[in-house]
Amino acid sequence: MSAISPILRQQAAGRVAFWCPGCNEAHSIPVADTHSPGINWGYNGNPSAPTFTPSVLVRSGHHVPGHDGGTCWCNWDDKDEFPDLQCRICHSFVTDGRIQFLGDCTHALAGQTVDLPEWPEQRA
Repeated sequence: MSAISPILRQQAAGRVAFWCPGCNEAHSIPVADTHSPGINWGYNGNPSAPTFTPSVLVRSGHHVPGHDGGTCWCNWDDKDEFPDLQCRICHSFVTDGRIQFLGDCTHALAGQTVDLPEWPEQRA
């Protein structure tokens, strides 16, 4: 992964990533991925103030469609083994370098709009 701006990283196979301050992790977006089936997101090509269309929806744990209802991060026996893993929904619009978190987000930034943060140094 290489930096294309302080807030955006280029990934292999036509993907870019931004740091989500609500989830405290990277969200990866396919923008020109010819090796993967499915849809590519629209991208305005501006790494300093990116816009992605449509919305970005990230689900984990039991929020993933088709989850069988068995073990997930919510009921993992050894939470010390993977302390950062959580069941969550992060749904946002990224427009002109800002993230508008929608009301269905399960983190503390739901309903807020914030600037895309710079990529954390320890994760660069």
